[in-house]
Amino acid sequence: VQLQASGGGLVQPGGSLTLSCTVSERTFSTYVMDWFRQAPGKEREFVAAITRTGVTTYYGDSVKGRFTISRDNAKNTVYLQMNSLKPEDTAVYYCAAPRDKYSAMVVKTEGDMGYWGKGTQVTVSS
Repeated sequence: VQLQASGGGLVQPGGSLTLSCTVSERTFSTYVMDWFRQAPGKEREFVAAITRTGVTTYYGDSVKGRFTISRDNAKNTVYLQMNSLKPEDTAVYYCAAPRDKYSAMVVKTEGDMGYWGKGTQVTVSS
């Protein structure tokens, strides 16, 4: 499974950015998908997850109300819409699929993920 994240960049505080992650597999619609991030000197942090159909979403406490995860199964793509960005959102953002990629269970820990994209840098600064 290959995951390719894109859409990162430099944005001012209060601004918005949308990340995309395209998955190579035709069975993408059977995967729960997650976004994580890692800031310099910090551990990788859970950001958001979405069920296979996209009906249910989950968020880390630090991004609730500001970020929205969504997916388009026809395009094999998961998105992360980020609004009201803060300097503390600065990190490398990774999309990931669970180690058990055909499970419907939503997992939110780094150790449960088996497939990772290369990451895209998001910098929030004036």
